[in-house]
Amino acid sequence: MSKSSQRSPFGWSNRGGQVTVIEAPVARSHRRRAIIAFWVTLGVVGLLAATVASEYMHPIVGALLGVVLGALLGAVLFALIVAWPVLRVFWHWLPEILLGLAVVYGWTTLMQSTPLWGSLLIVALVVGVPAAIKPIRSRVMAWVWCLIVRHRLRLCFAAFIATNRHGSLPLILPAKPTPAGERVWVWLRPGLSLRDLEQDGQVQKLAVACWANEVRVMRAGRKYAAFIRLDITRREPLAHTVVSPLPDYVPTDVPSNAPTSPGMPPVGLDLPDVPDQPVTASADAPRQRKPRNNSTNTASPNGFDPSDYA
Repeated sequence: MSKSSQRSPFGWSNRGGQVTVIEAPVARSHRRRAIIAFWVTLGVVGLLAATVASEYMHPIVGALLGVVLGALLGAVLFALIVAWPVLRVFWHWLPEILLGLAVVYGWTTLMQSTPLWGSLLIVALVVGVPAAIKPIRSRVMAWVWCLIVRHRLRLCFAAFIATNRHGSLPLILPAKPTPAGERVWVWLRPGLSLRDLEQDGQVQKLAVACWANEVRVMRAGRKYAAFIRLDITRREPLAHTVVSPLPDYVPTDVPSNAPTSPGMPPVGLDLPDVPDQPVTASADAPRQRKPRNNSTNTASPNGFDPSDYA
């Protein structure tokens, strides 16, 4: 077998125009970790289980039982570590997999329970109504962009790791739409930090990868430094013209001599009517103290987050 036709354990080589599912170095690294974890688990769990079992049964039988338990737990841990790259791929594509299963099984159930014309009518309504109504269509497209952004971020982080030659691919957590774009939560793995992403040029690379205007990176909580949040700005919701309905309530037939509010300044004031000396307050008059504003929380009581519109 030639080198160009060799395959890695979980994918294909990039040679010959083939696409790699799991890189060969990544598979070998996880296999080494799995072997180490198996023997460590076998030794530790087997020794502890044999010690405890020897108190209730013959020492030889307890030792054999400890070896069996250690081997079982080690095998489970070995399988999880080896399969982790594949499980991570399934996690990244989990929304699409669930959506595909829902479409396939939904169509099958619909065809079995209704005639063909009824199935086609229901599908036309399900697809046509969101496509015809703009608010629903915009909401659906916002969630579609959330799915796209998760994959774009994964590719961008993979490029960072390949360039720096250190670090592990982070775990892309769920995303949600915001008025300005999308918000994605990410759990960083060892080798990457928030400061690495805040370096000059890295945020611009994230924005280019996500086809966005701007990307802001910040910590998602104070407890874990690996838990970060990315706010992706794709549009400016505050830049649109807001049409106010207040001018419609102003009457158009107001006479010119209509009474005005006492708080309004006098109209047609001549210069002689202005006093020569300005009226000043007496020095002995007590000064009114402004009430102290003890509120330091700028967040809205309704849970409004201004960063959603950034």
